[in-house]
Amino acid sequence: MNRFKGLLGWEFSLIILVGAALLIGGLLSPDFLTSSNISFLTANFSEVALMSLAMTLLIIVGEIDLSVASILGLCSAVIGVLFAAGVPMPLAILAAFVTGGLAGLFNGLLVTRLGLPSLAVTIGTLALYRGLAYVLLGDKAIADFPAFYTNLGFGNVPSTLIPLPMALFAVLAILTIIVLHATPFGRSLYAIGANQIAARFSGLQVERVKLSLFVLSGLMAALASAVYTFRFASARADNASGFELSVIAAVLLGGVSIFGGRGSVVGTVAAVFLIGIINGALTILDVSNEILTIVTGLLLIGSVLVPNLLTHFRTYQQRRRIKGDSVIQ
Repeated sequence: MNRFKGLLGWEFSLIILVGAALLIGGLLSPDFLTSSNISFLTANFSEVALMSLAMTLLIIVGEIDLSVASILGLCSAVIGVLFAAGVPMPLAILAAFVTGGLAGLFNGLLVTRLGLPSLAVTIGTLALYRGLAYVLLGDKAIADFPAFYTNLGFGNVPSTLIPLPMALFAVLAILTIIVLHATPFGRSLYAIGANQIAARFSGLQVERVKLSLFVLSGLMAALASAVYTFRFASARADNASGFELSVIAAVLLGGVSIFGGRGSVVGTVAAVFLIGIINGALTILDVSNEILTIVTGLLLIGSVLVPNLLTHFRTYQQRRRIKGDSVIQ
């Protein structure tokens, strides 16, 4: 229990900050806390929310995937190209999932079989997958999708103002929480992130687990691509460009250690909402996209800096306490 005491405190702090951000947004603009704006705001970060679930698991085991937004763009291009060629939409979506899974598999094989660092690998595939998206679509956009699918992208749960993509996110978040915190597989992720060598000696299939998480990351990016494509009713090669920063910022701000072995889905969910609300408040105030990018960068830096400062502070306090006890003795 002591292991998660600080983490639970951080999660609670994030929830307080979410409430404060909502309050400040309401004070800045009378339109901010309207039900329609909250519905639009939550739908606006649904893709980041979906991709952050797999990213949480991946970073807990000590890896990272910077290519998720490019996989989203590539899968969106696949949907658009196949639909324009007359392929039925269900098959186009299935092809997008196959593409996302293969992209994640390629990342995972480079990391687990060749022993390459995931940071370097996914920086490379970030450019590779985005380039492939441009090869498929160039600068053009594919639109005119069937109304049934576009309604899935920006529609709400019947008789509510809850966007369908966020309802999907809620279901997947609950499943991820159960897997991570209530199953042997989830416990193995923490063990791998804390000490890979010890995990191998304990009989854990470290490489296999990591490979499966990279594939999962690709599949979640493919799911996010379908949501993004239908929500904007447009398949473009540059869809979700730069979203990888928001995904990683949300996971790290949520308390997941960049070094692995520590974190929770609840923290990630709270951080996703916090970042989304802040961006929504700035957008409603007509703040430029450049400022939004700066804010995301600052949150990313803060998500790494603040937990480390707290750790150093706790270590300093422990050393002072031990020194004080030794003096008394």
